Amino acid sequence: MKTLMIYGATGYTGRMAAEHAKNLGLNLVIAGRNAERLAALSAELDAPYRVFTADASQLEGIDVLLNFAGPFAQTAPALMRACIANGTDYLDITAEINVYRLAEQFGADADVMLLPGVGWDVVPTDCLAMHVASRVQQPHSLKIALQVPGAMSRGSAMSVGEITGAGVMARIDGQLLATPDVQPQHLDFGDGPALCAPLSFGDLVTAWHSSGIPNIEMFVHITGEAFPEGDLSLLPDGPTQAQRDAHRARAVAEVTGIDGTVARSVIETVNGYSYTPLAAVEAARRVLGGERRPGFETPAKLFGMGFAQTIAGTQITDY
Repeated sequence: MKTLMIYGATGYTGRMAAEHAKNLGLNLVIAGRNAERLAALSAELDAPYRVFTADASQLEGIDVLLNFAGPFAQTAPALMRACIANGTDYLDITAEINVYRLAEQFGADADVMLLPGVGWDVVPTDCLAMHVASRVQQPHSLKIALQVPGAMSRGSAMSVGEITGAGVMARIDGQLLATPDVQPQHLDFGDGPALCAPLSFGDLVTAWHSSGIPNIEMFVHITGEAFPEGDLSLLPDGPTQAQRDAHRARAVAEVTGIDGTVARSVIETVNGYSYTPLAAVEAARRVLGGERRPGFETPAKLFGMGFAQTIAGTQITDY
C-alpha cells in the first residue's frame, strides 16, 4: 500500500486533512517541525510521525508528500527538491504565485510530479477556467476573481505577505509580466457587480496551463476582516466550524473569445477552509492510485475540469 505524508499536519488545515486521510484508511505518515505536537497527534490518529525541518530530506518510503506548511515560499523549494531526489510526488495547497513558477521550473526536468494548489487555491478556479473556456470558440482573454469572506487563518494571513510581495502580474500574450498600473474592476459573482482589486494568485500559472488562454488577469473581492493587519502571530489558528459554515466561498471567471463573445461562470463551494482538506486529500488519494504524470501539473488538467465538483456542496452557474 502506497504511503502519504502530510507535512504541516499539526497546523489548522493540515490537522483537518490528516484526520480526513486517516478516516479514509490511507496509509498515512504525519510530519512537521514540532515534536511535541506531532507526538500528540500521532497518538490521537494512531499514525507514525517524523520530525524534520523543510530543509532536510526524510522521505524514504513516501510516495506522495502533501505540504500544508506555509508560508510556502519558505517550505516548498526544499521539499520539492527533496521529493525530486527521493522519487516522491509533491502536492501542496498554496496560493503563492512564486511557488507555482518554481514548480514550473523544477518540473521541466523532474521525474516526479509537482502539483501545487490542490486546495481551495486553486482547484475551484482552475476547473472553472477550463469550464468557462469551453463555452466560447477561440478564447482569448480570461478574468478570474476570488471572493474572500469571513475570517482568515493565521497561516493564510502569513501567506498573503508572499502574494502581495510578488507584485501585481498578468498573463499577456502567454507571458507572465508585471502590471503595476492595472486598476480595480467590477466583476459579478451572481449578486451584481462587486469591486475587485488586482492580485497575483497561482491561477496566472495554472489557468494558462489548463486552458491555454494567452491573456489572464486575477482579482480579489474582500469582505469583512479577511485580510488582517498587525501582529499576525496573535491571530487564532483559524475560523471555527460555525464561522466556516456561515461563509460559503465563490469565484467568478469571465472569458472573451477572439470574436468578442463573452461568457461568465461562477463556482460556489463550502467555505475554503472546509473545502481545502477534502480536495487536497482526494487529490492525494488519486495520485496514490496512479493518476499522475511527471513534471508540473495542474488540478484541472490532471483530474479533469469536473474535479472541483466532486467535493460535496460545489456548484457552477453559467451566465
